[in-house]
Amino acid sequence: MIDFHFLIKTFWLSIRAIPVTLEITVVSLLLAVVPALIIALVRIKKIKVLSQLGAVYVSFIRGTPVVLQILVIYSLIPSLLNVVIQKTGSSFNVFELNPIIYAFIVFALNSTATLSEVFRSALQTVHKGQMEAALSIGLTKFQAFRRILFPQAFNSALPNICNLTVGLIKNTSLAFMMTVKDITAVAKIEAAYGYNYIEAYLDIFVVYLIVCSVVQVLFKFTEKKFEFKGTKKTRASKAEAL
Repeated sequence: MIDFHFLIKTFWLSIRAIPVTLEITVVSLLLAVVPALIIALVRIKKIKVLSQLGAVYVSFIRGTPVVLQILVIYSLIPSLLNVVIQKTGSSFNVFELNPIIYAFIVFALNSTATLSEVFRSALQTVHKGQMEAALSIGLTKFQAFRRILFPQAFNSALPNICNLTVGLIKNTSLAFMMTVKDITAVAKIEAAYGYNYIEAYLDIFVVYLIVCSVVQVLFKFTEKKFEFKGTKKTRASKAEAL
């Protein structure tokens, strides 16, 4: 029998943990934006060595499970760092770091690989002739990128960024392996007292469904708004240049 009292109580406790999940998601994405853009541009320009390194990084991250990345970064690397720090005579304790920092690192590294592919595909959707046309009418490369290429590329990338964000939110459920008290961790801790795991998993299911649905709605709204603004700015830039 399902314990409805536990179900409702744990649901609200899980709701209170949403800020932690969103914090991991937002911080990880912000940390991933710049390196992802650099990797995308390097691979588009086919810069020697750097483009190959970028491709290897993307392939490695996307080809290994997130769980394995968590085990390496949260378990192996701190132990190795602790040995090095002890040899230097420092009193710094690696194991006292807030576990959410490891979550930021894991999910930022993971998001960088996927986001770089999103940026690369989006930038390649913009015809090369638009850059040439922008330069021919007197715009600098930076102005052309900011006012013409970027709005179009970003608009093309938004659906994939939405998918990435939703996937990242779901992947943060693995943060409990790093003792981070996110939605999953809170529900599992409550379930452990009376072995109410069925109710806890139902709560987790509903909470993630709500969060991901809200995020998708926000992205849909942003996509429509940015599409209008991007089109308007592109036309204004062309008219101003002429």
